[in-house]
Amino acid sequence: MHFDQLLKQAALIGQLPHSEQAHATMQFPANWCQGRTAFGGLSASLLYQAMRQQIEPSRRLLSISTNFVGPLLADTDFSLSVEILREGKSSTQVLAKALQDGQVSVVVQACFAKSRDSAIEVPVTKTMSLKPVNERYTLPFKSGAMPEFFQHVALCPQQGGMPFSAAQTSHLGGWMKLKQSPAELSEAHIIALTDAWPPTLLQMFNQPAPASSMSWYLEFVKTPQLAADEWLGFEAETHHCKDGYGLEDGCIWSQSGELLALTRQTVALFD
Repeated sequence: MHFDQLLKQAALIGQLPHSEQAHATMQFPANWCQGRTAFGGLSASLLYQAMRQQIEPSRRLLSISTNFVGPLLADTDFSLSVEILREGKSSTQVLAKALQDGQVSVVVQACFAKSRDSAIEVPVTKTMSLKPVNERYTLPFKSGAMPEFFQHVALCPQQGGMPFSAAQTSHLGGWMKLKQSPAELSEAHIIALTDAWPPTLLQMFNQPAPASSMSWYLEFVKTPQLAADEWLGFEAETHHCKDGYGLEDGCIWSQSGELLALTRQTVALFD
């Protein structure tokens, strides 16, 4: 199933009044899974798409925080719940949940805001270090050796190592896109693609072992204006890891090197 088809279903649920959302359900196929649960980027983007329907277009996404509470299973009905926590003159705070079998699977809180006049302006100081994309180095999908959702995503790594390769660095970077181009490349697509990369610490493992995202935070620098088939750049590194938990930070870039978003996640390790 195409990613945009799933987004459309989420948008339809998001348009419903809060009291009716629990009665509207959707499913996703197993080829969007990461292990036994939904690919985290998919579940976060579906909740974002549902909440976007409740927000006036003049308010752009500033930040989105995702907590993966429990598994969200494929081929099983689940519902999306969207609640406006507060709507002020310039910003809106929203809470959304994915619920399956009466249990919360994923929680997303987001902040939307419209532009305001301000004399304070600090330009972006970060610069992208990726080289131009070379599609010859795009990773091929290998069923059984990679998460199933990976068949929908093209990753072209440039920095760091492969998972479980005993690498000596926690830096990871490269290019990403959906294999089937969407009608337009929106925040929902960027959310999903950002989570397609493995945790930066996974390359430091010397043998296969699981790692799990506990919480994930994205801040958008601007509203993206991108070509539908454009590659996006990703660079991330772990700043601290101890007692089985790591904290990684990263940047999302346009193909021309413009900073689009900042990402941070806490990862649990089971090495």
